[in-house]
Amino acid sequence: MNGERVHSVTRRGFLAASGAGALGATSSGKKIRTAIYGVGHAHARGKVQTVQEMAQFELVGICEPDKRQSLDHEVYQGVPLLSRDEMLGDRSIELVVVESRVQENLGYAHEAVQANKWVHLDKAPGVDLDGLKRLFAEASRRGKIVQMGYQWRYHQAMQAAVEAARKGWLGDIYMVRATINKPIPLETRKDLAVFRGGIMFELGCHMIDRIVDVLGKPKSIKSWMRHDAPIDDDLEDNTMAVFEFDRAMAEVYIAAQQPNGGNYRTFEILGTNGTATVRPFSPFRLMVDLGRPAGPYKVGFQKIEMPRGDELPFEGDFAELARVIREGAVPSYSVEHDLVTHETLLRACKVI
Repeated sequence: MNGERVHSVTRRGFLAASGAGALGATSSGKKIRTAIYGVGHAHARGKVQTVQEMAQFELVGICEPDKRQSLDHEVYQGVPLLSRDEMLGDRSIELVVVESRVQENLGYAHEAVQANKWVHLDKAPGVDLDGLKRLFAEASRRGKIVQMGYQWRYHQAMQAAVEAARKGWLGDIYMVRATINKPIPLETRKDLAVFRGGIMFELGCHMIDRIVDVLGKPKSIKSWMRHDAPIDDDLEDNTMAVFEFDRAMAEVYIAAQQPNGGNYRTFEILGTNGTATVRPFSPFRLMVDLGRPAGPYKVGFQKIEMPRGDELPFEGDFAELARVIREGAVPSYSVEHDLVTHETLLRACKVI
């Protein structure tokens, strides 16, 4: 493999990763009492739905300090509202899922860790890299973890592509290419414009997380953060970053303008024996094209449609988190991986 490995634990192979048995009740049978801290993040509704419907969790309530955020959506109906003191002071609440606006999330996560909670922290975790290091260190000191909410870590097709790279089935990896494009509403553009890197900061973080998983920490980064839409705001909406490794490169392109962009989302790993491509991200589809057969794949082109294996948007993340909390499982992603991912994002966006 190219680059410095920062992922300390080998993940399950994709044939096992579709796996069902991980999604039942926790071994102790005791539900994990959970609170949602904020609903300003784009993933908040999906996280609430997931916690509500998974057998391992009990949703105790929502704490929403940001009075600008509406709780009118049906997914929030009937969920008790908690004050900050009620949530943090309740020892029976073991897990806090931080889903507020990115500007607040890191601070909220610090509060939850100081209150001795396990934490799921949505992406991107702000712009304070040193603050993130302190958060992880304090959680570790207390025997807890902070699980990062990068959306496609547990995506079966992406896991299969990464497995093919890691096990050498693609040969020597020399390139990874990734793109996520979608049109952004005007109001959302204003919110994103406060962050250097704009749409790269918002969506590119997902793909940088996948690239670090394959290639490790880049040696150098060159990026272009442009505002090209005919819209009078400051959002960097047409962005590209190129990452150099010892014997490979990677490219991430993220734009805020492509209609039906979801149909063209791509994560592609190129090696000397072939290519593994995930496109689009939903439905789960992997395309493999090999020069010689390797692993479970034959020579030539093959398209593999994968059953989701879940019906909830973030089931894989929370299934693993339940195993960590109840069974002492080792997280699939190390603190080192998360810090390299965030530093790489901030460098790509020219924040540091």
